[in-house]
Amino acid sequence: MSWYVLLVVAVAAERVAELGVARRNAAWTLARAGVEHGRGHYPVMVALHTGLLVCCLLEPLLADRPFLSALAWPMLALALLAQALRWWCIASLGPYWNTRVIVVPGARLIGAGPYRFLRHPNYVAVVVEVAALPLVHSAWLTAAVFTVANSMLLTVRLRCENTALAQAAPA
Repeated sequence: MSWYVLLVVAVAAERVAELGVARRNAAWTLARAGVEHGRGHYPVMVALHTGLLVCCLLEPLLADRPFLSALAWPMLALALLAQALRWWCIASLGPYWNTRVIVVPGARLIGAGPYRFLRHPNYVAVVVEVAALPLVHSAWLTAAVFTVANSMLLTVRLRCENTALAQAAPA
């Protein structure tokens, strides 16, 4: 369990680093007349991701979930691949990447990195991580509940982001 705790703490530290990048990028985009959309769902997103990390630790302890290496190692690989994809997205979008939906009117959509292949590759990383991270230590209930909650949130988030990008994109 101690290695799993370190993994979850490392993911939490990664989230804090993301927030630092997002804060810097928000200042950059807002200074260029960026417009924020979807403020209402942002606190829900923060709560969901915080709750996921907390439940990743609580379920194995409280429900006495076993470490099943046949499940753990593939899920760890998926969780790590999700992190790599997330940071590839961040690097590809540069100062336009954010945890909030902030768009600069008239800016062209980024078509580099994973955005050559998918419109929203960051959400692929999120979906994989939400399912895989809890399963590293057999927290199947956390994986199931947060996967469903995340799918509901992503429905709202993607609608918001697609609308914002369509309004801001040059003709």
